[in-house]
Amino acid sequence: MTFTPRIFHRAAIACALGSGILSGCGSGSDSSPPPSNQLLAESVFGQKELKDFPRIKSDIPQDGATEQAITGILASMTLAQKVGQMTQAEIKSITPDEVRQYYIGSVLNGGGSFPNNDKHASPADWVGLADSYWRASMATDAATKIPVIWGTDAVHGHGNVFGATLFPHNIGLGAANDPALVRRIGLAVAAQVAATGIDWTFAPTLAVVRDDRWGRSYEGYSEDSAIVARYGREMVKGLQGDFNDGAPTVIATAKHFMGDGGTDLGKDQGVNMSSRSEMINVHGQGYYTALGAGAQTVMASFNSWTNESLGIQIGKMHGSKEMLTDTLKTKMGFDGFVIGDWNGHAQVPGCSDGSCPQAINAGVDMIMVPDQWKAFIANTIASVNKGEIPLARIDDAVRRILRVKMRAGIFRAKAPLARAHAADAAQLQHRELAREAVQKSLVLLKNEQQILPLKRGEKILVVGKSADNIPNQTGGWSLTWQGTTNTNADFPNADSILSGIKAAAGAGNVVFSETGAGVNLAGYKAVIAVIGETPYAEGVGDIGKTGTLEHARRYPEDLAVLNAVGGKGVPVVTVLVTGRAVWTNKELNRSDAFVVAWLPGTEGKGVADVLFRKANGDIDHDMGGKLSFSWPKSACQTPLNKGAANYDPLFAYGYGLSYKDTVKVAKLDETTPVLGCAQDPGSGGVATVDLEVFNSADKPPYTLRIGDPSNWSKPLGADLNATITLPNLKAETTQVNVQQDGRKITWTGAGQFYSQAGEPADRQPYLNANAALVFDTIVGRAPAGTVKMRVDCKYPCIGELDGTRLFTGLPFNTKRTVKIPLACFAAKGTDFALVDTPFLVYTEKAFTASFANIRWVPGAAKDADAQTCESMGPGPAVFGPPVPGPLFGLFNNGLLSADLAFSTYSTNGSHTSMAVQPDGTLKLGFAADGGDGLLMVTGTPLNLSNFAAGTLQFDINVASYGANAAGLAVKMESPGTNCNSGDYLFGRPAPGAWTPVTVKVSDLIGGATSCFDLRNVGMPFGTLPKWGDQQGVQYSLRNIRLVQ
Repeated sequence: MTFTPRIFHRAAIACALGSGILSGCGSGSDSSPPPSNQLLAESVFGQKELKDFPRIKSDIPQDGATEQAITGILASMTLAQKVGQMTQAEIKSITPDEVRQYYIGSVLNGGGSFPNNDKHASPADWVGLADSYWRASMATDAATKIPVIWGTDAVHGHGNVFGATLFPHNIGLGAANDPALVRRIGLAVAAQVAATGIDWTFAPTLAVVRDDRWGRSYEGYSEDSAIVARYGREMVKGLQGDFNDGAPTVIATAKHFMGDGGTDLGKDQGVNMSSRSEMINVHGQGYYTALGAGAQTVMASFNSWTNESLGIQIGKMHGSKEMLTDTLKTKMGFDGFVIGDWNGHAQVPGCSDGSCPQAINAGVDMIMVPDQWKAFIANTIASVNKGEIPLARIDDAVRRILRVKMRAGIFRAKAPLARAHAADAAQLQHRELAREAVQKSLVLLKNEQQILPLKRGEKILVVGKSADNIPNQTGGWSLTWQGTTNTNADFPNADSILSGIKAAAGAGNVVFSETGAGVNLAGYKAVIAVIGETPYAEGVGDIGKTGTLEHARRYPEDLAVLNAVGGKGVPVVTVLVTGRAVWTNKELNRSDAFVVAWLPGTEGKGVADVLFRKANGDIDHDMGGKLSFSWPKSACQTPLNKGAANYDPLFAYGYGLSYKDTVKVAKLDETTPVLGCAQDPGSGGVATVDLEVFNSADKPPYTLRIGDPSNWSKPLGADLNATITLPNLKAETTQVNVQQDGRKITWTGAGQFYSQAGEPADRQPYLNANAALVFDTIVGRAPAGTVKMRVDCKYPCIGELDGTRLFTGLPFNTKRTVKIPLACFAAKGTDFALVDTPFLVYTEKAFTASFANIRWVPGAAKDADAQTCESMGPGPAVFGPPVPGPLFGLFNNGLLSADLAFSTYSTNGSHTSMAVQPDGTLKLGFAADGGDGLLMVTGTPLNLSNFAAGTLQFDINVASYGANAAGLAVKMESPGTNCNSGDYLFGRPAPGAWTPVTVKVSDLIGGATSCFDLRNVGMPFGTLPKWGDQQGVQYSLRNIRLVQ
């Protein structure tokens, strides 16, 4: 059969595309949404090309009386009051009284930020905090009290609020092809947000996504600017209307201006290399209609716009006067205000989180400065006084902010607790609307033998990790920023897809097995496999240079579950939960029917509504979704956009089967690339792309961990709000470059911060490529002791450098990028054919530093700012005072001396055990599990030179030698690579009774390595059965001491 998508008539999109009539496109109240069955399946390609950014006429015109009132307010304001209005702080870092004290204009909650840091905060909690901020802003000593406004990322429903309905992400709405639905969703979101006392949402996203590798692809409606243009207008109308139509409204934000969806390689916050025509006619389209609809704020984008070959040198949008002032405000006529993104100003050359005259002069009116807002206020006032920022620019910014507050009714609004529907939990619920949106967003790619829709009442097997996983179906920006660390319990007013299947087929007819392994398919009429991506958001979701669009490469468990149930004579219906178009040839070949559900949100029943027939056998809901993103034919077919040269997708833009269609999908090629889509194979085993270790999130196979003597391996996990602690370390999420991209590590004693894989890998090509270990760091407190850095090759194979001079030489509270040649680690013993730990920092005294963007970069060892191996060696030795004699007790009556601590090491993670007994003795065990290990007593390095002629003494009681024949050993260690005494065998004391042991220190250290120094001993005592002969050994110790 021939598939013909339904099309918008050209007249319907003329306003968005024709330069000659743009000035009139936004006029009128536009109170009626367009017919719901209209589809935006036609692109800007072939339309009249705009030669320049057009003048836009807003549905909300300027008002003389309002402007006169603003002039009066401005005349009464001090500079501090004006700069306060230009400041937006995060709720975690500002109190209501500080809002009063500093005349703050706005606060925000970032993704995963809640009142009282409570993920399950109630609507009353939200309104209560909003009310406190509002009342504080109205209690200033300013001549005119200016209410504070609160902004939030309600991008697919009020996503930060526990219990709120979450709609399909924008990528699904794009497939729904229903502008009227988008306006209704905007109205619902406005009601949600207003009920929590919040005035402003950072939506809609108007990105025209051109590369599916971008981790924010699902925030875009389409690769086609026509859909983005139509939807942008409707969402703005739904969210804010004209502020006077009686419905709850919130201020809308057109974001991110401009070109965020077109960055090279789909890199978040990267460089858009578009031509001027492409920026105007593709990336600008959503702004023309959204601003025409009256959007009152525009958020500046993180991305740059640079193409040297075309003479384009705009640079960072936050610092571009040409784009923010000359284009947006002057040429296009935007009279609302520009809000910066999360510390986006700090990415402008010469700026920091707390200071950026360049961004203000460029045209950013309100600076989103989550934490360093006090510094920003002080520095901005100083910049005005020094003439770096004209006072006229400050007045223009504040005029714009006051204009928006007046238009939106903020000045006349009651306190949040006194407003209609305040804290009304019912306002958070729009389940039927969300369910309808899910039904309309599904896209049917394949339906062999017209398997779908399924009959009700038949036996169904459901498999796949996303069947009963509401976090997976809601995706990023859902309670938490990345959408991670959530469970089904975090979504009380929601249904998983599995719940919907049970409701449609009858719970008694449905069996769920996540993996499908070992299930006998006899008797089942169909298998529904619900698979897909797991949650991510900006930065973390980028596929990057070394990745591909192959779904199975990133989620092999999904292919495994299809292999487990496919080819068994029972039809397999696959439902793919995804935030982008991905290469799924393997999955399609193993499926009889294939449905793309995108990220459907909280209403999983909407999926089942379409998969099943009515009870009488009729079709209940037909498949009506159409691809608003082209579907790739190969794993590296990206960028892939309608209208491009050599456009040859597997499923074209606008494709989507209905239940009456009989299209056959032939068996697809499963050839997969070995390297990433942007990866150069190089030659001779030389790496050419970065090895990412940590970039806002762990990069598999590596995971960040902390360790100290109580536990040498504690994963930090994905919860960005969690603080992970051990007795000697604390790990917190922080910002180094961008929002929540780093980990702040605070040492108070011996411990390490590191990244490790489960198994070693051959990384020799990076050594061959003159690569360096590169990371961004901010030192908060200089190290009080030695700092070691390592690359491990499965301990005890390590290469250790001394980073003390490096970290003590870095300025406080200032970001620096550190580059350490991998050759330096190789020279200290790292075997790069067996690397499992590409990054480790260890110290034994107080130290605070933040780390981000950890990676290995080919060629970086040759950079002029790279460290030298000599600089990574120890500085002049400084020893502590000698420990006085005649006796130094290490362990007695259950207690260790000074800051000493016990720890164990095991080659398999569990071989060695220890416990202090009630009688004050130390009990050790070395399991019969094939492993090896030792007990260590460690702490601040000690000067034991007074005991050079003395003895190490202790009592031992051997319970069992197990399989040991060679005896037991003791040892000492100094800080450094293999700086130890060697393992000194002291024999095999008779088991079953306490036996005193005396070892001469001179004998103990007689075989020490050259870097061992008795004046610098970090491990004054270690004990173990002979390495390689430890199986089943058990013994106890007491009264460990050094005697002169």
